[in-house]
Amino acid sequence: MHRSIGAPLGTLLLLAAASFTVAPPASGAPSAPVNQCGETGFDPSSAAGAGPALPGNVDIRYPWPQIVTVTVPDPEPDQTRVAQDPLPADPCTDPCPDLTDPTPEPDESGSSGSESSGPSSSGSSFGSSLGSDGSSVPRFSITPDIEPIPIPIPGPPQELPPAPEPTSPPVETAPQADAPSAPQVGSTRLVAQLTGPGSVNRTDKRWQVNGTDLGITWETKPGQVAIAFGDTFGSDWTPPGANGEDWRSNVLGYSTDRDLSDGLTIDSMVQDSRCHAAELLSSRKIKNWETTTIPTSGFALGDRQYMSYMSVRRWSIVPGLWYTNHGGIAYSDDNGATWTKDPYARWENIFGLGNFQVASMVPAGDHVYMFGTPNGRLGTVAVARAPKDQVLNKSAYQYWADGEWTPVAERWPSPILHDTAAELSVRYDATRGIWQMSYLDTVAGAIVLREATSPQGEWTKGVPLVRSGDYPAMYGGFIHPWSTDDDLYFTMSEWDSYNVYLMHTTLR
Repeated sequence: MHRSIGAPLGTLLLLAAASFTVAPPASGAPSAPVNQCGETGFDPSSAAGAGPALPGNVDIRYPWPQIVTVTVPDPEPDQTRVAQDPLPADPCTDPCPDLTDPTPEPDESGSSGSESSGPSSSGSSFGSSLGSDGSSVPRFSITPDIEPIPIPIPGPPQELPPAPEPTSPPVETAPQADAPSAPQVGSTRLVAQLTGPGSVNRTDKRWQVNGTDLGITWETKPGQVAIAFGDTFGSDWTPPGANGEDWRSNVLGYSTDRDLSDGLTIDSMVQDSRCHAAELLSSRKIKNWETTTIPTSGFALGDRQYMSYMSVRRWSIVPGLWYTNHGGIAYSDDNGATWTKDPYARWENIFGLGNFQVASMVPAGDHVYMFGTPNGRLGTVAVARAPKDQVLNKSAYQYWADGEWTPVAERWPSPILHDTAAELSVRYDATRGIWQMSYLDTVAGAIVLREATSPQGEWTKGVPLVRSGDYPAMYGGFIHPWSTDDDLYFTMSEWDSYNVYLMHTTLR
């Protein structure tokens, strides 16, 4: 599997333009975090001061077409769930050492070896690891890059639920309001590494979550938040980036931690076996058909949980871009243990231009608002809304277009921002009557914050929260729902270490 989503596109372009000259790290840049057990995590700023290293191996890949049959419709997902045992009272005790702390196998000489030769390459290699002057030079290899050609074949038929009754909402005037004053951002600090080896939650030892990203939070019920992660990998994961055989397209945890000043404690995760986080929304994992299914936001209405997601057709060869099949909505009636992808609440990616492929959904008042962009990281933001009791009925949605809420079938939505945005996170602060939006601004090389008094805006200019100069491979920026007027907490992902961090910004 090949995935290139992490590094911000703007950062990569800046690096190329600078002929691989990287600026020194900003003053006060953090070092690698250390958890309560003395385990060292990953420093998300570490690449800031490192020049480009000469690669030890240059992998030259060439496309190799391969026909792959794909049964349609999708098979029923595995809904096996195993209740989590209470975590040990000592946070440094591993709950499943037989699964997460394997004993090294002895080599042929009888001693325990920690290195493995690994699988042999299917390609050819040439070059030398040592130059004539003793300097290191890269070794070149030529390997095929499998390019699947999916061929659909009929599978077992499945009965769909009845489609929602079509409705035609009215056209309603909705002019933009004047933007409030731009948010006054104070200092931003890294609070804690939340996932992976060395994290405060030790997710590698508790749920075999060694590498993951996103960390989308929403309040499931009073006193509890859910945390949804994207592509997740187990014990065979190695940095940098997303890789490994124990691949789950998404996993979900829960937290009741109200004091975020020292990190966010994950109390439990949905499991499909002992100490193993379950994949919630299934994916076919077939390139050019459906590579993965990634959550983009979540919210609760009564006892039902909703999650927006994107069905990724394939990753682009250009880092930071990807192509989707559709954006959709899934729901859960057991507090997130099992999920159903609604077959009708989908926004198809027609000609690659469809809005609401990457969506952030927020309930407020009588409606649920859906903010969305096209696939990839270079789209503008649009907004739609539906009555709370019609969230899964696409015909009940209204797009905001040229100052009006209008039925989806009548007009194309208007952008509510003039800039491009990636990985939207939107929150309604009911105490102030203010909408907050954070996202990765790939051009500015920053995760920025905007505010507005109405969902359609006008929105303030984007104020940087963190910059790529401090965290070169950052992305995401998902606001925690328990942020306050003064304290903004959000999760940030980092591509090289491929894990999630909790960040705190002081608002003045």
